[in-house]
Amino acid sequence: MKAKEVIMVTDGDKTARKAVEKASQNLGLEVITKSAGNPTPCSGAELVQEINNCSGELVVVMFDDQGDLNCGRGETAMKVVAESDNIDVLGVVAVASKAKEVEGVQPTCSITQEGELVELPVDKSGKKEEANHTILEGDTVDVINEFEDVIVVGIGDLGKMEGKDNCHLGAPITTKAIKEILKRSGRDDGLK
Repeated sequence: MKAKEVIMVTDGDKTARKAVEKASQNLGLEVITKSAGNPTPCSGAELVQEINNCSGELVVVMFDDQGDLNCGRGETAMKVVAESDNIDVLGVVAVASKAKEVEGVQPTCSITQEGELVELPVDKSGKKEEANHTILEGDTVDVINEFEDVIVVGIGDLGKMEGKDNCHLGAPITTKAIKEILKRSGRDDGLK
């Protein structure tokens, strides 16, 4: 059986869910809506089963720690999914928050609220950090440091970013972040 390819998104509240669903629809991708919640309502094992039951080869999955600065439910589930033998994590859309007592993660790149691709991290509102600020802080991102060779695209608060990522606009920033992972992993052929 061919490994399922997964794009992880580190947010799952109602607004984020709408943005992820819209972005996935824009790109013709399958999304596990059951993974949405604040915090993540499913265990890692349940999500692995859901991923394997998907009809498509590429799936978008949401994870959320609900502000827990330790390894909460979202990060715990992320780790189980990433370590699963039949799953290949293409990349992570790492969502910034106001959390400061975290390790954070150094993104491969980020998408600002204006839709600009930058090398630096962004803050919760999707604004580019200062040049000496190289870490994206979020409550569900520390575990990403344990993943090998994974593309990490930093982004502000999904569906928000001062209205720039609103679902009524088509969630353009979330869409661009997911698209960037597909592009960098060579999976952007035949995208909508």
